[in-house]
Amino acid sequence: EPAGAEEHPLRGLAEEVDEKILHAAFVPFGEVKDVKTPLDQATQKHRSFGFVTFLEREDAAAAMDNMDGAELFGRVLTVNYAFPEKIKGGEQGWAAQPVWADADTWFERQQQEEEMKRLQTEQNAAMKEAERLHREKVAAEKNGETDEADPMAVAEAQAVN
Repeated sequence: EPAGAEEHPLRGLAEEVDEKILHAAFVPFGEVKDVKTPLDQATQKHRSFGFVTFLEREDAAAAMDNMDGAELFGRVLTVNYAFPEKIKGGEQGWAAQPVWADADTWFERQQQEEEMKRLQTEQNAAMKEAERLHREKVAAEKNGETDEADPMAVAEAQAVN
């Protein structure tokens, strides 16, 4: 990895934007080493962000200055350094591995955390629904067992619905 290589994450990519289009949009600023748009495993579409790696730091800076806030396929781009400044001097620092590896894992972590939260929310909703159905079933069974309906079960079933 050349010492000057810089990578930028892009946010706000339109669905139609692919790596070829990104390359074409950023190559006017200098030699592009790599373009990546991580795909969502489920949809096989990118997750509206990507990475552009330049060979030269100056080209990367020029791309960031010119492309941050620019429009591409009707969407406004956010372009910044891949690795957040506050993490720059973290345990590994810049030298331990190529910037893109750090950036990739950082974004992957962010994505995974968001995905975990979403799944937990879905699971909680499913659990509540299962509990509700179970209470209804228990109430229905109680109602079926006795000629007189259990007033507590009836009240509970009504409160749930």
